[in-house]
Amino acid sequence: MPNLSELPPLNRQFVAHFGEMGSKWGINRTVGQMYALIFISERALNADEIAEQLQFSRSNVSMGLKELQAWRLVRLRHQAGDRREYFEAPSDVWEIFRVLAEERRRREIEPTLSMLRNALLEKPGSQAERHAQERMREMHELIDRLMKWFDDVQRLSPETAMKLMGMGATVTKVLGLKDRLTGAGKDRKKADGAE
Repeated sequence: MPNLSELPPLNRQFVAHFGEMGSKWGINRTVGQMYALIFISERALNADEIAEQLQFSRSNVSMGLKELQAWRLVRLRHQAGDRREYFEAPSDVWEIFRVLAEERRRREIEPTLSMLRNALLEKPGSQAERHAQERMREMHELIDRLMKWFDDVQRLSPETAMKLMGMGATVTKVLGLKDRLTGAGKDRKKADGAE
């Protein structure tokens, strides 16, 4: 198996970039590089191959694979006549996006929503707490609405979701036209103090 320096330049660039971005996404560099290598591989890889190609210790690869499995970003495969475990990334990038989004939601957003719900049930003891609670209510409403929208998007077929994303500015223009026709935009501007 080739090591990282022997990979084609484009592959090497992709793996290196994912390693650098890993820390920004909440995973370490090693795990980011491992995922990138598995993602672009033409076939499932075993831990020894990953360690050799990336020149990582076998123990770092084992820990990284456990983390990737916990995130549901790699699948375990067995090959006939081979006792080793092989790993591959889902082939559908939309599925990968869904898994990542669901995991980020479970790990980051749901605990925040839970904390906000509990805070909103508390009886404020001062003006400062009333003000803070009102700001938390606004935050809760926005996050809750975004999560409901996200649930709706998650139920779309990949084809429909891609069409919706491709509409981008067209949706904004249609909503702006609707606001002008119904006067809703004017009422919203008044409420925001824009007029």
